[in-house]
Amino acid sequence: MWKDAGVPTDSFYEVRPECNDVPKTRFKIRAGKTLSERKWRAAFTPEGHLDISKTLGRIQSGGIHPLIRGEVWEFLLGCYDPKSTYEEREAIRKRRRVLYAMRKEECRQMDSVVGSGRIITAPLITEDGVPVQDPLNLLEAGPNKGLVSASQGDGDASNSELSTNGASSSVSNSPARIVDKKVIQWKLTLHQIGLDVVRTDRTLVFYEKQENLSKLWDILAVYSWIDTDVGYCQGMSDLCSPMIMLLDDEADAFWCFERLMRRLRGNFRCTESSVGVETQLTSLASITQVLDPKLHQHLENLGGGDYLFAFRMLMVLFRREFSFGDSLYLWEMMWALEYDPLFFTLYEETDAASEKGEGSKGKVKSIRQCGKFERENMRRGSDDPLPISVFLVASVLKAKSAKLLQEARGMDDVVKILNDTSNLDAKKACSGAMKLHKKYLKRAKK
Repeated sequence: MWKDAGVPTDSFYEVRPECNDVPKTRFKIRAGKTLSERKWRAAFTPEGHLDISKTLGRIQSGGIHPLIRGEVWEFLLGCYDPKSTYEEREAIRKRRRVLYAMRKEECRQMDSVVGSGRIITAPLITEDGVPVQDPLNLLEAGPNKGLVSASQGDGDASNSELSTNGASSSVSNSPARIVDKKVIQWKLTLHQIGLDVVRTDRTLVFYEKQENLSKLWDILAVYSWIDTDVGYCQGMSDLCSPMIMLLDDEADAFWCFERLMRRLRGNFRCTESSVGVETQLTSLASITQVLDPKLHQHLENLGGGDYLFAFRMLMVLFRREFSFGDSLYLWEMMWALEYDPLFFTLYEETDAASEKGEGSKGKVKSIRQCGKFERENMRRGSDDPLPISVFLVASVLKAKSAKLLQEARGMDDVVKILNDTSNLDAKKACSGAMKLHKKYLKRAKK
């Protein structure tokens, strides 16, 4: 029996004493149900091959012990192939760390604040590439240390380095104007990342340390440079924050976040007329219309037929609806349920396969190695399966259906009812999502 059996997971993520209104976790570590370190180690062969099917069921029903959560997440998110050996994974880890260091250095060459332990919270540049001379100095606006204004974070050294990235000077004594559109776009996001970082999970003691804040800022800054289609959008800091806490090495945390973004980046992709998450909102409307037509009609009558009230739930995966500990529990249950061993491959492996004309399409995956949600899709022959997160929102709506029908007389009431998280339970939400998923596939086939 564990000494910490029955201990709330929030005890592993200390909340600042003055934050009294933070939601308390419902999830508790339970011997025999939560994936323990002993059970996790026992799932590996002496060479390091992982029988992931032994762990998925336990994660789906009882979550992961916080002490091993980071390394288990790396497998759930597809950082490593379960069939790989200890030696192969160590080689991959080393390559990834070198690659991240190279990309971080590339960003540091464009702005010296990257990797300095500081954070930019004021605009560095105008939209036409002119560096900001005298921005608002946010150091005077609050007690946070390590924040820098544009003039502090983008000095002469940084400007001279930028000349190799499309910068050109029209006046010899003025800061160089940048002409490279990619560099301009990246620099325009840096202060927004900083503003979001200093607001992310501020109730946690972990983020009282400046080094942890700057680590989060660095990862998001590097990611926004690499992912040119999406860049940085509000909400990404909420998704990245747990990775910083669970994985000590910054590069490992970056690649874990990058894996998560592969699942979710479509939500953040914007065009002039729409946001990517609207596709999932449309799917949510279809599911509700099929499974609870009365509720769907009621929401339509109230002007909520676009389901925008569920926008935040899908964008940041319920980070605001649950306590920190419960949101991590919810995530790992979701990933275990929809686990697909062929869905993710490393960038290096994808590039190598492309060069050889190979890929994963010809490979056959074992249904035993898949999560319960994915197995259901395989059995039903679903060609374009929806993510489990959409059914999670549908299960929350179903649970609150009676109250919404009786009490909601406008969209403000809908939002208020959905924001009442006192009765939300992560495990019940997941089991409810599975039931709705099964029912929806049956009715959709008919």
